Amino acid sequence: MHTVPDGVEVVASWERARHLDSPPLLVLDAVTGFLDVHGIGRGPLAWQRIGDGHSNITYLIRRGGDCVVLRRGPRPPLPRSTHDMVREARIQKILGEHGVPVPEIVAVCEDESLLGVPFYLMSRLDGIVVTDTIPPHLSSAEQRRATSEAVVDTLAALHEIDVTEGELASLGFPDGYLRRQVDRFRGLWEVNTTRSLPAVERVGDWLGRNLPTSQAASVVHGDYRMGNLMFAPQAPAGVLAILDWEMATLGDPLADLGYLVATYSEAGSPATPLELTRVTRSPGYLTRHRLADRYQSRTGLDLTPLPWYQTLALWKAAIFCEAIYTRWQRGERPHDRTFGPSLETGVPRLLERAGRYAGLTAPTRH
Repeated sequence: MHTVPDGVEVVASWERARHLDSPPLLVLDAVTGFLDVHGIGRGPLAWQRIGDGHSNITYLIRRGGDCVVLRRGPRPPLPRSTHDMVREARIQKILGEHGVPVPEIVAVCEDESLLGVPFYLMSRLDGIVVTDTIPPHLSSAEQRRATSEAVVDTLAALHEIDVTEGELASLGFPDGYLRRQVDRFRGLWEVNTTRSLPAVERVGDWLGRNLPTSQAASVVHGDYRMGNLMFAPQAPAGVLAILDWEMATLGDPLADLGYLVATYSEAGSPATPLELTRVTRSPGYLTRHRLADRYQSRTGLDLTPLPWYQTLALWKAAIFCEAIYTRWQRGERPHDRTFGPSLETGVPRLLERAGRYAGLTAPTRH
């Protein structure tokens, strides 16, 4: 683990940060003081950036015999109502009380003077996130299938929680969720792009004209995919925790299923910037169709309108990826040499696939 400052990412103190062109992501003196207040460890910090997030940032922090995970948003300025770490921590606290597998929230810092943005600390779990490599204990054909089944079964269980009472009911307003999603992301495109991509308006119009009727109300994670799940370090495949709750709210559960199957890597399908867990292209994992069938068998929901939700998922993904691309163009992601530049063509590919789900473009031949 790193124990010394590293350019604009980590500095020892705000005194040193004053001489930088860009504010640091981690200020060791500030974090040390916060840990002192909450009685977490003693002595100097060791830190390591973890996760594949392209928006919010996560660090593993060791101090003495203690180990916690720090999660914060990107550098300001931040778009309104995004990267709300205080709300994200609160959601996980509430869901944990209802049996949802989430990390324990250790402490929350609303004081922006420490790191420039609010942040929170959560417990470190002894698990593994599956992305480009299949862990040995999950590599057999039986465990590959079990891994896929755990992904969809965990989602179905999340969507079965009663959200009509208690603190859960305060997390959002399910009525009108789909309309608000379409309207909100239309507005985000204009403030997050510097180029013209007519497919954004074309797909957005189609979504607005073809809104399905929501069949149920549930917790909606908003970014539910295998890369946001932590699995147990031994077989059988089991989900230790669902991670990254920034976009969670109450709404239509099929929005999560649509996102899961639309972004799920499958053999023979064209790649997009959201192909963040490529291992499911390998033999043994469930296909998108089988994922949807298993979800339907557990929830009883009618999946006839699923293509609409897949279209919504990819259209939204194109819009928030465009925000990342614009920040990269402006020099706000100085260490990003791969993902940011890839979005010049990656965003149009997302829009093209969204158009295919909507029936607005012809299917690609392979």
